[in-house]
Parts: sequence; structure tokens; C-alpha cells
Amino acid sequence: MTAAVDPEALVKRYLSTVATGTAEDVAALYAEDATLEDPVGCGEIHIGRQAIAGFYKNTEAAEIETEILHLRVGGHEAAFMFAITVTMGEAKMRIEPIEVMTFNGAGEVTSMKAYWGPGDITQL
Repeated sequence: MTAAVDPEALVKRYLSTVATGTAEDVAALYAEDATLEDPVGCGEIHIGRQAIAGFYKNTEAAEIETEILHLRVGGHEAAFMFAITVTMGEAKMRIEPIEVMTFNGAGEVTSMKAYWGPGDITQL
């Protein structure tokens, strides 16, 4: 028997892992054949856990904090706005993207799309 998928708990686990985990830890939250597009329309679509880990490698040298601002859940999907504060040495910025995630019955992310652009970045 499969446990019910709780998208709210999965989003919170994702944001916590982004802030404290390694690229492999974050990628492990995704299904083996998942897709990631961040930001939508401006970059490549990363397909598969290995490619997704490569995407998150870009943040491993940074100090990261996340804060959920708004969350909406429907079925096995979630849309949420959050703040991510990234500190690299003296540089510090806050980005407020909206992400849309879908989950499979095992609670893995099957797709993630992040909507944000230059207007959503604040230099701190």
C-alpha cells in the first residue's frame, strides 16, 4: 500500500534540502526521469536525476536560506512562491521565484518549472 502524497510536506522538504543539502541530496528528491526548467524560457530543460544534480551543483559553494511565502496544492501538484537568499563571499542576493512541481505516487518530483527573471532579484 502506497502512502498518500502530501505535496505541502514535499515542498517543505525540498526547500529545506536546497538550503542544507548537497546537489545529490536535492536530486534524490526527483524521479529518475524528472525534468527541471529554471528559469522557464531562458535555459535548457534538465532531464534525469544526473542532469538535475549538475544544475544544483552551481549552488553548493553558496550559503542558502529559503522561506516559503505562498503555497497552493492540488492533487499531486504544488505551486509556490518562496524567497531564496544566496550568499557567496561578499555578494548576497534574494530571489523570489514561483515554482510549479508535480509529484508521482512515491512522493518524488517528476517535473519542476521555476518562473522568475531579473525583476525578481534584489541585491542585499
